Amino acid sequence: MSDPTPAEVRNYITAGLACEHLDVEGDGRHFFATIVSAEFEGLPRIRRHQRVYAALGDRMREQIHALSMKTLTPAEFSAQAHHN
Repeated sequence: MSDPTPAEVRNYITAGLACEHLDVEGDGRHFFATIVSAEFEGLPRIRRHQRVYAALGDRMREQIHALSMKTLTPAEFSAQAHHN
């Protein structure tokens, strides 16, 4: 099984989670994702991450060896954009 590309990881996440913004970078083994979803509203960071892992399902164990993520609600993402 070949290592996934950032585009494939992006597709895996969007298949299981409605995202308003999603950016994935990586080298096939280690990935960093910025994920913006209204589904994160009211959830602490650990629950947000669990939601992403659920969207990835078995791929998280079999193909994706390391995934770092920044999980934001649309409002958090908008506020962050205005501060940069």
